[in-house]
Amino acid sequence: MADETVVGGDDWVAQVRAPEGLTVIRKADSDERWVGLYGDDAHDLDVTGMLAAVVGPLADADISVFVASTFHSDLVLVPEAQKATAVSVLEAAGHTVREADEIRLL
Repeated sequence: MADETVVGGDDWVAQVRAPEGLTVIRKADSDERWVGLYGDDAHDLDVTGMLAAVVGPLADADISVFVASTFHSDLVLVPEAQKATAVSVLEAAGHTVREADEIRLL
C-alpha cells in the first residue's frame, strides 16, 4: 500500500481501501459513541445469511448499523444510545448476547 493510504498510530481498529477511497474505523473524540458486537463463532466464508440474521432484525427495529467484516467474524456497530434496544431485538430474534461480546470502540 502507498503511504497515503495507511493511517499511522495505534488508535485505529480497522482500515479498508476500496476504489472509492479509504475507510478507517478508529476511536473517536466526538460525543457520538457506538458499541460493537462481535461474534465469537468463526464461520466459513461460503456460509450464507450469517450477517443478514443480525442486521435484518436491527434494520426492522430502525437501528442504524456500521459493519466491518473479517475472515473470522463480523463486527456490527450500533449507536450506544440504542444498545439496550439492539440487545433486546437480537435476543428476540434468537441470538444470545453476552457482555463479553460487546466492546466499546467508538
